[in-house]
Amino acid sequence: MTFRPLEQALEASFEQLSASVPADVGVAIARPDRTYSLGRWSCGVAWSTIKVPLAIAALRTDWPRAKDRAAKAITESDNPAAEQLWAGLGDPADAARRVQAVIAETGDTETAVEPRRLRRGYTAFGQTQWTLQRQARFAAELPLLPGAAGVIDLMGNLTAEHRWGLATKGVAAKGGWGPGAEGGYLVRQFGIVGTPSGQWGVALAADVREGGYETGVEVVDALAEWLVSRLPGLARY
Repeated sequence: MTFRPLEQALEASFEQLSASVPADVGVAIARPDRTYSLGRWSCGVAWSTIKVPLAIAALRTDWPRAKDRAAKAITESDNPAAEQLWAGLGDPADAARRVQAVIAETGDTETAVEPRRLRRGYTAFGQTQWTLQRQARFAAELPLLPGAAGVIDLMGNLTAEHRWGLATKGVAAKGGWGPGAEGGYLVRQFGIVGTPSGQWGVALAADVREGGYETGVEVVDALAEWLVSRLPGLARY
């Protein structure tokens, strides 16, 4: 069986799932030989998923000061801790460059970390535009980055409140969520999934049309269930 028929079957299955949930959804999978995506949703703000490269940049810069803040920023998704990590990287432009450099180490030279506070009440870095495909590739390459091992461990030890979606499947993961500027609510997540073919990066997103965080998490739970149940078959091709 070639990969294209398998991909067509996945597309048909995902279309069925998409029609059953109250959101625009997307999934991206980064395996060693290729990266591909499914669904209508493909790009939007990173929200708290950007805290992963932020934590890596901060730990590389000043590990003693950053280690406790990084733990809170990842396991609890604590915004004040993340803001302190950001401030420790210099002025906003310098901080953005340092976080962007971490992402670039995974081969993504297109994602530009946002240095400006675009929306009152939200972090600057959280408004970074990050595509699902690039985020999945970041996840796949993350174990190879210097200084990332400790952050991956934190991703595998999220607090109970944040253990949804991929995290309920034993996957090292980080989620992000927030309201759209003109309605809707986005919940997204990425993680590193072990398969018989090695570690793959995956990224999920649900832009709910009605409802908020809880609805988005329910949809991401469904996306994670769908994806993880199909990975063993995918790994054989």
